[in-house]
Amino acid sequence: MRLARVTLIWAALGAAVCVPIAAAAASPLLAWRGPIYILAGFAGIIALGLVLVQPLLIGGYLPGLAAYRGRRAHHWIGGTLVVAVLVHVGGLWITSPPDMIDALLFSSPTPFSPWGVIAMWAIFAVALLAALRRRLGLRPRTWRIAHMSLAVVIVAGSVVHGMLVEGTMETVSKAALCALVLGATIKVMADLRVWRKRATSRAERIVRQ
Repeated sequence: MRLARVTLIWAALGAAVCVPIAAAAASPLLAWRGPIYILAGFAGIIALGLVLVQPLLIGGYLPGLAAYRGRRAHHWIGGTLVVAVLVHVGGLWITSPPDMIDALLFSSPTPFSPWGVIAMWAIFAVALLAALRRRLGLRPRTWRIAHMSLAVVIVAGSVVHGMLVEGTMETVSKAALCALVLGATIKVMADLRVWRKRATSRAERIVRQ
């Protein structure tokens, strides 16, 4: 039973991430897109999938991963998320610099642009804080508050950005992925709050590393 449960959880996660990618790959809109634009678009879809994985790792919800391996995976996937965002933004910059300038200056007429830019800067801020955490001498509580606060911005910005974009992503699979991202984030934040009240040591060990 345990093996079946582990297999089911990992299969569900794989489907949640891969089905939107596969659906986007089958979109007829790709016929009118250049290779760099397509690469940038899929980098954005992958980034959204990685945003789902991160709270699952930090909450310890993925079976078969020891606490240490889960933390290491969280760090590495965070770095991969930064790379995916850079590819997403860089590809869009190459294909349409004026549109990207408008987006970065929050003057774009498209409603999804500011949400994506806000999420992007929050992702970069978390990565920078993580890299300089020890050098800055951040206390565990300060790091936890900063990390969680920025995570909320990342999730909210990414979900709204993704839902507002009308592109190659199929609507139902995109909505399901966004709902899972929100649900996983709310779940881990609620659980960490409970741990801080009743068993703070475990929560602090998870977030400090």
